[in-house]
Amino acid sequence: MSDTLPAVVALGDVDSGIVAPILERHARFIADPSEEDMAGAVGAIVRAHVTVDKEMLARMPHLKVLARTGVGTERVDVAEATRRGIPVVITPGSNTHAVAEGALAHLLALTKALPQLTALVREDSWAQRATITVGDLAGGTLAVLGYGRIGRQVAKLAQAFGMSVVAYDPYVSQADVPLAATVAEALAEATHISIHLPGTPETRGLISRETVASLTPGTILVNLARGEVVDLDALLWGLESGHLGGVGLDVFDDEPPAHHPLFDHPQVVLSPHVMGLTTQSTAETFRQAAQGIADVLAGKTPEHIAAP
Repeated sequence: MSDTLPAVVALGDVDSGIVAPILERHARFIADPSEEDMAGAVGAIVRAHVTVDKEMLARMPHLKVLARTGVGTERVDVAEATRRGIPVVITPGSNTHAVAEGALAHLLALTKALPQLTALVREDSWAQRATITVGDLAGGTLAVLGYGRIGRQVAKLAQAFGMSVVAYDPYVSQADVPLAATVAEALAEATHISIHLPGTPETRGLISRETVASLTPGTILVNLARGEVVDLDALLWGLESGHLGGVGLDVFDDEPPAHHPLFDHPQVVLSPHVMGLTTQSTAETFRQAAQGIADVLAGKTPEHIAAP
């Protein structure tokens, strides 16, 4: 019977063991589709690195629904999909805890100087341990830039470590922590910064050399949102001048990024945009994507659809 059902295809690596049972009453799932499979597909689950532009949509003329794992739709032509009557399902909240934990992991690694201390032990330089400053989260102030689901969860975790939290988000008017009216106000007293802003023309280059120069010396900054929000040259200058005490990056303007001198600095922690891709969060985003497609194929309105 499954052979008579319409097809839902994967665009990128998708776990069929998770999505196929959710779709089985409505469609058969094809994890490695051919061009013919795509031409007949009524639905597609799209991973973050896959571009779905006008040309890609034209290759799937029978498409009724598209599900993007995660919430970022920079690589999906949502306007064109909407014009074709194709809702773009997104999966907000599926990686909230994973990314928030990742932010705390970066903050802790830098505050506790783990990269330098690891190198010290590895290089048999135990006697130099007093030259490395090991800091604390407790008693510090975390500025959370972007106070959506992830930003709020980061705040909760930071408070559990004894930090004070101030947030900045131009689209939030009420919060469970003090809200700053401007980025400058949020950063004024910060010892640590965690960025969770979307990538927009307004946020591109937000963390500039001018911004870094205004920080309290030794401030630790991590970005697990969008790479274009920070200027890598400014961050390197901040580390070399002492305005920054550490930088953690999980996201980059271009991915994979071209090598930058910042990457070689000992007070930098890097990860290849994987903090949101834990075992639990990946499974949840697949479940939500498959459920959104199943809802559309059943004539229901999915819970979360990207706006064009």
